[in-house]
Amino acid sequence: MARPQKSFFDDLMEVTSKLPWWTGVVLAIAAYLWLHSVAISEVEAVAQSGQLGRLVAISLFKTIASVGQYLLPFAFVMGAGLSAYGRHKRRALHEQVAASPDRGVLNDMSWQHFEALVGEAFRRKGYAVTVTGGGDADGGFDLVLKKEGETFLVQCKQWKSIRVGVTKVRELYRLMAVEGATGGFVVTSGVFTDEARTFSKGKNVELMDGKALHALIRGVRVPGKFIPDPLSVMTTGAPFCPLCQTRMVRRKARHGANSGKEFWGCSRYPDCTGKRPA
Repeated sequence: MARPQKSFFDDLMEVTSKLPWWTGVVLAIAAYLWLHSVAISEVEAVAQSGQLGRLVAISLFKTIASVGQYLLPFAFVMGAGLSAYGRHKRRALHEQVAASPDRGVLNDMSWQHFEALVGEAFRRKGYAVTVTGGGDADGGFDLVLKKEGETFLVQCKQWKSIRVGVTKVRELYRLMAVEGATGGFVVTSGVFTDEARTFSKGKNVELMDGKALHALIRGVRVPGKFIPDPLSVMTTGAPFCPLCQTRMVRRKARHGANSGKEFWGCSRYPDCTGKRPA
């Protein structure tokens, strides 16, 4: 069954809903003032027959403006309302997950909510987030992050049982080159295969599994304890801790079978014992 075709005003509301809510209000006011000024303007009589077409065009535009001065602002206001409602839902979802000690809560939501949750987590880190609006659960990339002139792509995989393999990581890495992105994230509620983790090394692609995502969401609520930049692995070479999202430092094992070998350790040790291989 074919999808019903959207009208111009449906598209306008959808686009406006992706903007900050106050942007829609400003656009509504500006549209009304401009179209209202056109609607009430006087049309001068034109004596020359050659100007008749111009007179008809002006009269037609005035008629359109008379109707549009109400319809266009209405579409902008509706879009602003949807934007505000979406913002409220994202914040409520974020708070719900942040308050839960069990990361299994990430599996108890739709992929749309999972995508919104990931976007909200990065917004709280100071990044401008754009939803690509692919319209399905398995697009090339779902979010675009921007900050200080740099662009990062985010691919969300809300899979309950399947491990995310190297194919999805390769796909995002290819898209990074196409889009000219500085780096990228593959975020999942589950885990990654060893092959996927091996491929991502040195490629500015950060793999964030369910455990790391849950820690990020819970951590961003406590300013001062966590790094302000979740992309530090791409800008400083130091990854963030998979447990608490604090920037990590290089350490050398002193005991055991790995004595003398370097590894990434959480800078909050001994309060946090998060580790990553160097």
